[in-house]
Amino acid sequence: MQRLDFYKASPSAYKALLGVENYVRESGLEHSLLELVKLRASQINGCGYCVDMHAADARKAGESERRLYAVAVWRETPFFSPRERAALAWTEALTRLSEQPALDADYAALREQFSEREMVDLSLAIGAINSWNRLAIGFGAQPAA
Repeated sequence: MQRLDFYKASPSAYKALLGVENYVRESGLEHSLLELVKLRASQINGCGYCVDMHAADARKAGESERRLYAVAVWRETPFFSPRERAALAWTEALTRLSEQPALDADYAALREQFSEREMVDLSLAIGAINSWNRLAIGFGAQPAA
C-alpha cells in the first residue's frame, strides 16, 4: 500500500533525482547495461516496483527473457559479457556497502572494461537507482496489477 506519493509531496526533489537519471541516460553508457544495473540493484534492495519497471523497460529495449531471468544469478550463467559482468559486480558492491564488499577486486574488473568517466557515470547510475529504490520502498510504491 502506498504510504506517500513522493512526487506530489516534493516535486523539486523528484525533479532533482530525475536530472541525475537524465544525465546518466545521456552519458553514453549502453541503455541495455543501465537497465541490467537498475534491475540488479532493485532485486538486491527488494524493490518490487522498480524490478517490475526495469524488467519491462529492458524487454521494450530488446532484452531477452532468458537474460532477465538470469540477472539475479548472473555469476552462474554464461549470458553476460565481461563488461556487463564488471558492471553487475560493481552494482552489487556499491549496493551492499554495509557488507564490506571486496571493492579492490571489483574495481580492478571494472577498470578493465570502463573508462574513468564511464566508471563515474556508472557509479552515479547505481547511486540513482538505489535512491529510487529507497523512495519506492520507503513510501510503498507498488507496481500496477
